[in-house]
Formats: sequence, structure tokens, C-alpha cells
Amino acid sequence: MDKIRQEHNQFLQNLVTSFHREIQREIGWDERLLFIKGARGVGKTTLILQYIKQTYDFDTKALYVSMDSLNTANYTLLDIAKQHSNLGGTHLFIDEIHKYDRWSIELKNIYDLYQNLHVVVSGLSILDLYKGNADLSRRAITHVLQGLSLREFLNIQNDLVLQRYTLAEIIKDHVKIVHEILKVTNPLQYFKDYLAYGYYPFYLQGVKYFHQKLNNTINQIIEVDIPTLFNLEVSNISKIKKLLYHIATTAPFQPNSTKLAASLDLNRQTLNTYLQYLQEGQILQLLWDSTKAYSLISKPDKIYLQNPNLCHLVPSDQKNIGSLRETFFMNQVNTNHRVSTAQKGDFLVDDIYIFEVGGEKKRFNQIADLPDSYLAIDNELIGTGNKIPLWLFGFLY
Repeated sequence: MDKIRQEHNQFLQNLVTSFHREIQREIGWDERLLFIKGARGVGKTTLILQYIKQTYDFDTKALYVSMDSLNTANYTLLDIAKQHSNLGGTHLFIDEIHKYDRWSIELKNIYDLYQNLHVVVSGLSILDLYKGNADLSRRAITHVLQGLSLREFLNIQNDLVLQRYTLAEIIKDHVKIVHEILKVTNPLQYFKDYLAYGYYPFYLQGVKYFHQKLNNTINQIIEVDIPTLFNLEVSNISKIKKLLYHIATTAPFQPNSTKLAASLDLNRQTLNTYLQYLQEGQILQLLWDSTKAYSLISKPDKIYLQNPNLCHLVPSDQKNIGSLRETFFMNQVNTNHRVSTAQKGDFLVDDIYIFEVGGEKKRFNQIADLPDSYLAIDNELIGTGNKIPLWLFGFLY
């Protein structure tokens, strides 16, 4: 355990504290069992270490362990929890939980045996609390960490404290809100940078090799995480990559499941299952008609990449500005709202609001006769009436 404690101290000493995500203050850190889930690269480890540093510093009541460390290889989770508790520890932070085979049953045992111990666990967004040898859903509170919003990116770049706005506030008061924001920054100056690299906090390590690192991250999800967690045969990894490339170069993609499955030598059910894996891995966003019953094997109506940074992995001659705009809107709004396809317009939000996304020349032609219909306009600094600047939807979280 001495080496685990030394590693804990080393992580805190090396911690970068140039910015803190305010979401840290909204997480229930003192829950007895808290899961923080999220895609690779969105900052789960940094968030946890910053909380430990800020709350406990080097106090031995808190212990951080990473299950992909060699120092934990000879210990079970139960061993670590027992020894930490016996030494007066009150908070145990377990990172990379998906790297440990018996995570579910041992977390259940820790929860039942050490009732004075608060356990925070981080893992991939595709980690399912309902799977494994023990159902933790009744014991654990789950928080899903998203990548940076445009608002958070602006705060980091300009050392600001710009506030969030609800969708209702943006729809009602977008002109007033924009004027308040423009007093301290011009979001359009940073919007293209955000679309290119601002969603993942690791851009702070440098933007020169950002897309290479992002590509490596996506490969790790496809080649390691998905096969491990879903018992996928290695031979099918290449099919998933072909599927993703096909979608990425044609998004927003409206799938013809029969033709696509045949081209990949898959049946339709397997194809839809793979699409679900890619969504749970935070690589794709699947969109359904609000009137259709959702199921794990149902065909989505539209498919987008999960966030605009992923759009920049597509070869430059195949990038589509319309797809990039819609991906940004979908990514920012879908975090706290239900987004589905619309009979007219691009998106139906919360079964109420209809949005059409486009450039400066976009008109109301498609949705002119519909109530609660709005345009989200790119390259517009200030909107008017039912025309709202696209960038402003980056202030929803």
C-alpha cells in the first residue's frame, strides 16, 4: 500500500490546476457510491484529482488509485478498501474501473462491508451498471461528464466566468443575452477553434498534435474498450471501422440498413447493435423520430458524429459545413434535452421546439407555418426574433 500512497501523492504533485470545471461543485462527492462516467478524453481523471487536491490535499483520509497501474496489480479492490479504511481513510477514488474484471461484485461488497467509506468510481461512458456480476444501480449515483461546452471553452481561453442559460431563456431573451456576453468577449472569434479542438480538455496540452491524439483515442475505444466490454470478436473491429468511416464521410447519415449491412457482410440486427456500441462509446449520436418506439435493435433515422471535433478527423475534401453545424447543435442541446428528428426542420427538441440549422442565408421556408419554430444561424453574432445565433446554444451547460 505504500507504493499506492506514493503514487497518489505523485499524481497530486503533477496536477495541472490552470482551470477548474464548475461542474465539480455540482457533483455529490459524499455519496456512498458515486460513478463518474464519460468518454475517453473528457477530463474525468483531472476532475477527480482536482477535487482531492482542493478538498483533502495530502490528507490520508483520501486515496486515489488507478486500476491500470502496476502498483495495484497485486491487490484486489477489497484489499485496497479494507486497508484504506483500517488506516482511517474515509474516501476512496477508483479510476479506470473498467480495467478491473471483478469491479461490480467487489464494489458491492465494499459498499456492504465498509459503510463509513465513500467510494467515487470513474469509468467509460459505455460501462453499464446493470451488467456484471452485481447490479449496482440501486446503490450508485451516476454522473455523466460531457466534454467542454463552448461556454466552458471561452471561460478557459479568456479566464472568464460566463454563466449558463436555459433553453427557454435563450429562446425568449437571446438578443439581451448576447449583448451581455459581448461586453466581455466575442464568441464568434473563438467558434471555429472550438469546433476544431475545443470539446476535449486535452487540447490544453497543445493543439499541434490534437487531432492525432484524438484519432488515437477513437482507435482505443474501437480496438480495446468496445471489444473488452461487449465481448466483441477482434475480427469484427475492421467492420466497425469501415462503418464509422462511411458514416463520418456522409454525415448526417440517413441509413439504409439493408444495403449498409450487406456492404459490411453483417445482418441488420448486428449493424444496429454496432451503431449502439458507437453511441455508447461517445463516437456517434443516433437520432430517432419522436413518434417511434425506441429499441436497441431499431434503426435510427439520422446519425451524427458525437461532437464537432470528430468532424475534423474526416479528410478535408469530404468535410460538410452543414453537417458540422448540425453536429454542434445536436451535441450541445442533447446534453440536457431530448432531441429527435422533425417532420419539418432539422430537429425537434423536447417534443415542443422545432429548429432549422443553417448559414446566414437560411430562411423560414420549411418551418414558416409551424409554432415554436426557430432558426439557429451560423456566422451571426446577434440574432433577431426567431433567428438565434448558432453559437449561443453552446451556453446551455
